[in-house]
Amino acid sequence: MNVLIPFYSMYGHIYRMAEAVAQGVREVPGVEASLRRVPETLPAEVLAKMGAIEPQKAFAHVPVCTVDELAAADAVIFGTPTRFGNMCGQMRQFLDATGGLWMKGSLVGKAGSVFTSSATQHGGQESTILTFHTFLLHQGMVVVGLPYAFAGQMRIDEITGGSPYGASTIAGGQGERMPSENELAAARFQGKYVAEIASKLKG
Repeated sequence: MNVLIPFYSMYGHIYRMAEAVAQGVREVPGVEASLRRVPETLPAEVLAKMGAIEPQKAFAHVPVCTVDELAAADAVIFGTPTRFGNMCGQMRQFLDATGGLWMKGSLVGKAGSVFTSSATQHGGQESTILTFHTFLLHQGMVVVGLPYAFAGQMRIDEITGGSPYGASTIAGGQGERMPSENELAAARFQGKYVAEIASKLKG
């Protein structure tokens, strides 16, 4: 079995979370995890002005995702930063190219899940995941979140991401904060949980 993890990361926060998700997936015997970047839509000069060139070198080795890989996977866990309470434009453009999969019902019955990041504690993490879920539902996917069995989302001793909708991290206004151990633990839990659900669905 293979769980596909398509993500977009500008400064590395979502990439770190994606790696943790993949670790969780691989905890399930017989399940492989495949990390993929969704295609970039911004020109290099714009990325340079945004200070994204150097951070993106850390995951430049990750292959760019194709739409066909979604159909070939047994489950898909998407990672996107928030943009005004919604997914980023790069992910939106990638998803908009999946009309052919929808016509064929290629994703029907597959487990689908989402993780995210935002600059601030209340920067739209939950709304980003919830609005992403509409895509999963239109494709006929089985929506999988982050259950309260992951007790880390109940913590009040630290500021942390994570909700029943999915794992998340708080990046800071300047991107200065990388995912905490609790947030990475949430991502690992979500990856393992999705892989377990996918195994049951494949049956």
